[in-house]
Amino acid sequence: MKKYILIVFLILLAVGGYFAYSLYNRVLSPNVRTESVIIIPEGADFNSVLDSIRANNVLLREKEFIYIAEYKEYPSKIKKGRYVFKTTQNANDIVNMLIAGNQTPTEITFNNLRFMEQLAGRLAEVLEPDSVDFISYFNSADAVGKYGFDEHTFHAMFIPNTYEMYWTTTPEQFVARMHKEYESFWTKARLDKAKKLNLSPVQVITLASIVQEETVKNDEKLMVAGLYQNRLRRGMLLQADPTVKYAVGDFSLKRILNKHLAVESPYNTYKHVGLPPGPINFPEISSIDAVLSPASHNYIYMCAKEDFSGYHNFATALSQHNANARRYQHALNSRGIYR
Repeated sequence: MKKYILIVFLILLAVGGYFAYSLYNRVLSPNVRTESVIIIPEGADFNSVLDSIRANNVLLREKEFIYIAEYKEYPSKIKKGRYVFKTTQNANDIVNMLIAGNQTPTEITFNNLRFMEQLAGRLAEVLEPDSVDFISYFNSADAVGKYGFDEHTFHAMFIPNTYEMYWTTTPEQFVARMHKEYESFWTKARLDKAKKLNLSPVQVITLASIVQEETVKNDEKLMVAGLYQNRLRRGMLLQADPTVKYAVGDFSLKRILNKHLAVESPYNTYKHVGLPPGPINFPEISSIDAVLSPASHNYIYMCAKEDFSGYHNFATALSQHNANARRYQHALNSRGIYR
């Protein structure tokens, strides 16, 4: 009898060991079907987390995940965030990641923007706060004055590029990060170049914003930058059409008319000598560096080419410029473009 009891015991032990080993392997073997991104919002409960996982068909075996999650009391430790589930992760890895709140940063790229409202909208597409949260903070005295800027120059602190940030980044954290990036951007080499041009970093960025609006051609930016610096050195009005568009509030204008030139605004460089009080967009690094290393020439006039190629005709004399302007105006008229 003892022999049979021992045999039964050994059989049960073997079966139990097999199932324990099988469960152990299943828990620790990869459990993600395909790499996926899951957003867990503020206030989410375990059921809503499961719903998101199911909706994206993330897991190979849901039972193991639920077992480990409940064993480690994850339902009471849920943290909001943007999480990337990788195909190498097992159930234990996933639960540990979620409990620790180990988010994967997301990439934020912003360029070709002019207004703070546009930046707020872009950020709201990839970060947790909505555009109202961002623009409210951007317009606050705390945000504008904290880093030594004012309402006109605040634009200059945001250098277009691609940045990695967590989905939960707050407006305050975003602005702090942008200031850090601004400080890093202004290396000694760039500061030395600005000093030689008798321009502050904000003035460089302000001029770069005009250069960027004037030409979409990177190979022409150096020429345009040199032209405006020639006018600045001579104490001439910049007469930059993009600043008038900014003052009017309409960048869709194809023609600048006398009524536009008459608008009273510190941004109207047809009426006020020198640079406007701040940038009229968020200039790209290529535009900023063009201002810091302008082409050397004597041009003080420019006009869009009549072939609508996006390039410009440059001139040193007003008579030559007027001839260029007449050709361009004729081309506009021939296309029925009157505003």
